[in-house]
Amino acid sequence: MGTMLRTLSPPSPRGSGIRTRLLRTLSLPSPRWRGIFIVTIMLSLLFLTPSSSSAITKTNKRKAHSIDRARSRPLTRAEMKAAEDRLAEMGYGPGPVDGVIDDLTRNALIAFQKWEGRRVSGSMGRADFEVIMMAAAPRAKDAGYRHVEVDLDRQVLLLTDDNGAVMRILPVSSGSNRQYHEKTMSGLAYTPRGRFRIEAKISGWRKSPLGLLYYPNYFSGGLAIHGNPSVPQTPQSHGCIRIPMSAAVEMTELLPLGTIVLIYDKRSFVSAKDWAKADLQTKTR
Repeated sequence: MGTMLRTLSPPSPRGSGIRTRLLRTLSLPSPRWRGIFIVTIMLSLLFLTPSSSSAITKTNKRKAHSIDRARSRPLTRAEMKAAEDRLAEMGYGPGPVDGVIDDLTRNALIAFQKWEGRRVSGSMGRADFEVIMMAAAPRAKDAGYRHVEVDLDRQVLLLTDDNGAVMRILPVSSGSNRQYHEKTMSGLAYTPRGRFRIEAKISGWRKSPLGLLYYPNYFSGGLAIHGNPSVPQTPQSHGCIRIPMSAAVEMTELLPLGTIVLIYDKRSFVSAKDWAKADLQTKTR
């Protein structure tokens, strides 16, 4: 009986001797004692499980910490240049590919972040870098001809080439959709949706009743695509399409009279392919 009690003594904390006691089970005199011993062995194994689980948890925590450190690591100059090069390929116009975040690069980042639906900051962290390197170039809503698109939901302008491929993307600020009362004028700050053409242009500054316009390209009455020192991240204009000052001269050169302008949001879009077809027929006559 003394031998039998020693066999049933609790297992050591480290699980040593379990194998030996398991072998001794075979010599126990009755099925009852063998059953009790097996239960004891199972309980011993359960006591050992938490330590293994704890080790796995610590390993996972170390891996997660390593990943977090990698993601928070500042970008190198080479990575910054690679991101600028990719932004240039996609048409965002970041300026010189030199790894320096200047005004042109910030405008490109803002346009990219707006297009991709990311938090708009004008700066580039590692998360932005990774998205830039994997992103696809924006595509116009209407393809096959040269025109300008203004996506009011994203607050960006897209200029396409003769085949309708996007070659330039800019951040914009359109009408705020609020009532305004300034000087002797009042009205609704609204940017109309639809299809238009560039109908007039002015080089340099133009003083309007509501403020100064830099290199305005008029598409509907007094509304124009023009440069402005302030291009907020949200719609804030009286109805015009504000673009960065640094892009105003370039845009006026790329938008000759007659250029088709499409302005739309998620609820409204009108194609101008029939206009483009008519223009092509006129040129070939």
